[in-house]
Amino acid sequence: MTARRGWPLLLAALGALQTLAFTHTWAWPLPLLCVALLAWSAARVAPRRAAGFGWAFGSGWLTAGTWWLFISLHRYGGLPAPLAAAAVFVLAALLSLYLALAIGLYARWRQGRPLVDALLFAALWLLAELARGVIFTGFPWLASGYAQLDGPLAALAPWIGVYGIGAVGALVAALIALAAPAFGAARQRRWVLLAAAALLLLPALVGTVSFSRPTGSLTVSLLQSNVAQDDKFATEQMPAELAWVAARLRDAHADLVVAPETAVPLLPEQLDEMVPGYWQALRGLFADGSRAALVGAPLGSFERGYTNSVVGLSAAASDYRYDKVHLVPFGEFIPTGFRWFTNLMNIPLGDFDRGARNPPSFVVKGERAAPNICYEDLFGEELARRFIDPSRAPTLFVNVSNMGWFGDGDAIAQHLNISRMRTLEFQRPMVRATNTGATAVIDDRARVTALLPFATRGVLDGRVQGRSGVTPFAWWAARFSLWPLLVLALAVLGAARTLAACSPPSPSTRC
Repeated sequence: MTARRGWPLLLAALGALQTLAFTHTWAWPLPLLCVALLAWSAARVAPRRAAGFGWAFGSGWLTAGTWWLFISLHRYGGLPAPLAAAAVFVLAALLSLYLALAIGLYARWRQGRPLVDALLFAALWLLAELARGVIFTGFPWLASGYAQLDGPLAALAPWIGVYGIGAVGALVAALIALAAPAFGAARQRRWVLLAAAALLLLPALVGTVSFSRPTGSLTVSLLQSNVAQDDKFATEQMPAELAWVAARLRDAHADLVVAPETAVPLLPEQLDEMVPGYWQALRGLFADGSRAALVGAPLGSFERGYTNSVVGLSAAASDYRYDKVHLVPFGEFIPTGFRWFTNLMNIPLGDFDRGARNPPSFVVKGERAAPNICYEDLFGEELARRFIDPSRAPTLFVNVSNMGWFGDGDAIAQHLNISRMRTLEFQRPMVRATNTGATAVIDDRARVTALLPFATRGVLDGRVQGRSGVTPFAWWAARFSLWPLLVLALAVLGAARTLAACSPPSPSTRC
């Protein structure tokens, strides 16, 4: 195979390689270098070939970063291994069309001016990521900003959020690429490298500005049930699992006890048939007012509709519930036209109802705990709605998840890092109670202060410090969602196109 034909394979390998930084965030420079090579490659070829480079890079990136979907489709869904592997690749390939379009347009519109071209690359990169994170309910897993969680660009999180960090990272990568000898005189390249270094280092030198202040603190007990996904809905083992959850809720002495997503996996009418009086007994444990609990459970009925929910147990809020808002396609609702695909699987799927878009928090000793379920914490712009009224804004987040669908793959560590990014954006701590991991306490600076080993059964005890105040990201995202970033990207594009219309043609590209 010639070098020319092998170049897309190399870029696919680089896309896959950079996913290391989404699990091990100490590798944050790696994605910058991989994206820099993508930008360098796209600037040297025709637009159609550049689009192919973008597609190859994106396909390698998403396939390697979400390979654990194969586990849920094959091991638990019963799909034959070839079909499950093909499904993962097809998803990655389709989602990579956004990046393909962005890189193709970059090759077409670049002007041969390094600073302008770098801004163009960053704007198109941002548009591609916004499209992937929003269209068709959004799949923002592995958004490029997460790779910078422990890098210097993380200081920008309370200002511009994870997508903004990803755009700045793309700008740095493009500047590095355009400092190559093929793109200008030596003096010009030095200025380009200086701009890249400034963008990379200035946020860290300035440091993270504090927009929040401490409120009270709570002791927490976080349950990790470690129920094998094969057994979670097995009726013969369910009474023992329900008894374990009830016993841990009874024995915990923390201010707030949290059980994972669907720790109680039955609708109320089903639960009454299996373990009569279960919910009444749990409510009795927290009726004295000294403790509170949040327990994941489905609510409703097959006739009236049902929700993936968190039930609040306390003397002050006996009827609290949080219903999941952002449902998982194919997991919690079936997209139109795909019933045939879900019929191939043995996973118990359903069509859940959605909850309120701006639900109240659960108050525990004056602290406002805001639940979110499963991958809802990927959508920072949706969590931001809870900050529209600062007097009612959360002082801490509570995530309940069940990652048992994905075995011991990278999804657990990746999801922990996603939660850590949310703590930086909002300067709020987050506690996580999960089935198989990562059950953790994360402070408002993204530091994991307590963590249970993955795939073990136990209870994690810790302390969490609540925070009040509103970050710039929380303020603008609460009011405008992601529109400011979209407008900014389009404005940069418009300025670049206007400049191109008033300038001599760019140097010819090499095919």
